[in-house]
Amino acid sequence: MRKKYKLTLIIIAILIIMVAFITFFILFNGKKEVEKINVVDSIDEYGYTLDDRDSKLMKEIYEELKNILIKDEINYEEYAKTISKLFVIDLFTMNNKINKYDVGSTEYVYTENADNFKLNVEDTIYKSIINNSNGKRKQELPCVSSVNIESITEEVFEMNENMVDAYVIKINWKYEKDLGYDDYATIKLIKEDNKLYVVEYIAGELEE
Repeated sequence: MRKKYKLTLIIIAILIIMVAFITFFILFNGKKEVEKINVVDSIDEYGYTLDDRDSKLMKEIYEELKNILIKDEINYEEYAKTISKLFVIDLFTMNNKINKYDVGSTEYVYTENADNFKLNVEDTIYKSIINNSNGKRKQELPCVSSVNIESITEEVFEMNENMVDAYVIKINWKYEKDLGYDDYATIKLIKEDNKLYVVEYIAGELEE
């Protein structure tokens, strides 16, 4: 009986080690792939980057942003429109994401809200993304093909118990293939120092 007991313990220990090893390998491999993403351009003063995997549309709008920000006097309405476009494109173009933890658009979100934003996206919009660490994913995922600013207005927004000026952008977009994801939203941005940040995203149907 004692030998059987020892043998059972050994088998259990081996199984635990195997499960731990597999779990570690999956997590580590996924993170490793995300770290391999190549940044091909950056606007250092503002912390914006462009990756080699970004879509053609993303690259075009990013160039528009660069042209806005290099001017001596920045047009903040155009800046707000462009950031809203990049936010939508990066967030809802999912076919270039490694897994659900590879959340797009975080660099446009207000710093204090970025972690909560990322967790929320992981648990909702990106929840069903299959891990593509091995490059063999067959899942059909959305890619934004065009984006349109419907309107821009200004309002007062409550931020950390303070009232601050905000841009309110109504925006709609289309996909290469409609898979049922958001295609219309209201985005609110605030200015802190010389930089604009997304502080609120409200999804909604495009009004007739």
